[in-house]
Amino acid sequence: MGYRRIDGRAPDELRPIKMALGVLDKADGSAYVEQGGTKVLVAVYGPREVHPRHLASPEGSIIRCRYHMAPFSTQERKNPAPSRREIELSKVIRQALTPAMFLELYPRTTIDIFAEVLQADGGTRCACVTACSLALADAGIPLKGLVASCAAGKYQDQIMLDLNDVEDKGCQADLPVAWLSTTGEITLLQLNGLLTEDEFREALSLALKGCRQIYEIQRETLMNYYMAPAKELVSEVGQEGSK
Repeated sequence: MGYRRIDGRAPDELRPIKMALGVLDKADGSAYVEQGGTKVLVAVYGPREVHPRHLASPEGSIIRCRYHMAPFSTQERKNPAPSRREIELSKVIRQALTPAMFLELYPRTTIDIFAEVLQADGGTRCACVTACSLALADAGIPLKGLVASCAAGKYQDQIMLDLNDVEDKGCQADLPVAWLSTTGEITLLQLNGLLTEDEFREALSLALKGCRQIYEIQRETLMNYYMAPAKELVSEVGQEGSK
């Protein structure tokens, strides 16, 4: 039997993932992603008029992204005020999503993205990137492709995929990656900790494998969400025709 992690997974195995679309009625687009114990909710508004107006760009829409961890998302109550880490990850998530978007189609507008971490169990930035991409698609914003995100890391001298909270806190290195499905472009690549060149290549390959698996779940979620009404309509028409 091969190496098994503290939660029973193999080193190259993702945590169980659940995704849902259209979970917020008041937003233009929304998505929920649950990856292991990490749970994130994203709302997208726009494209809409920029306020204050002097921030508007004639060259295209501007992206405003807010990553926030709810006070109840961790074992100890978190201060609800935005931390330096949250401000940094807001920028990281925005930069990971921007290459997938046709911002030039919407000059002098803004697209606002709100990512709320409801429960943190490792990999929150990656789960938020994945959920944000789904929420943008749900909002009807044209995309070059979906952005899927996953991390690999080194824990107890073992390279492994999709670290949970215990592994993340005790890891020797963490490598979050975001991947644009249509072009294969890497839109996010960060390294926290130290890896040898061979370890880096192994971790990157593993993270990209995870991104591809997550993309397939994103695609299936989108298809099921938008095909379900069409199937119901066909069924209703068939029933009416048989009367």
